[in-house]
Amino acid sequence: MTAGQSSTGSPDVLTQEPEPDRSPPLIDGLDALVSRGFAAVLFDLDGTLIDSTPSVERSWATWAGTYGLTLADLQGWHGVPARGLIAHFLPPEQHAEAEQAITDLEIADVEGIAALPGAASFLDALAGTGRSAIVTSGVDRLARARIQVSGLTAPDVVVTASDVVHGKPSPDPYVLAAQRLGVDPGACLVVEDAPAGLAAARAAGCATLAVTTTTAYADLVADPNADAVVPTLAYVRAVVGDDGVRIVRSDLTT
Repeated sequence: MTAGQSSTGSPDVLTQEPEPDRSPPLIDGLDALVSRGFAAVLFDLDGTLIDSTPSVERSWATWAGTYGLTLADLQGWHGVPARGLIAHFLPPEQHAEAEQAITDLEIADVEGIAALPGAASFLDALAGTGRSAIVTSGVDRLARARIQVSGLTAPDVVVTASDVVHGKPSPDPYVLAAQRLGVDPGACLVVEDAPAGLAAARAAGCATLAVTTTTAYADLVADPNADAVVPTLAYVRAVVGDDGVRIVRSDLTT
């Protein structure tokens, strides 16, 4: 065997480990939030606490084909309850059947659903304080199924599309969550990933923290309803004190 060759006869190759990415995380507006105390934190579910995107896309692709649509037709509706999307695309006589169909598809497909980075620790920090709620555009059965599969421990207050007549971007879901917690919506922080949810939170009078899990950083920074933007909840922590909940930077932001 000659020098410079491996035992297989191929030239030796010295591989170098890739340089770690030392670019700063994409964060905007966080200083304004860390200086405040909040009565409660209200979390969106899909795309904020859990990653359900593959399941959502598979389910809606199947549903769309049944009704002569494509997944591309449904782009831009993330964060809006299914019944709002259905009302836009289908005649009234098909609404109930179509909503039942997508609910059944999504509940049956939980493969790959998992908690997003930072979600579990953030919820755990608020557990038992009466200062947190989940507010989702999914119906009750779907929300409960996804929370269970994700392994997250839900707070006592969970508001779903089953609880309100008008879902996001209406403020009603976030107003209801604040009422159930016994706090003023204007004293709450909402964590969201979708423009529709951010619009709902702003209309309810809440402060907002956006995560870039499903919406591009540049789009969220440009969104007037997003007070601050972080990649995920792993970049912040919740600290509960006498003045409520404070948001502090995690080690990932330094």
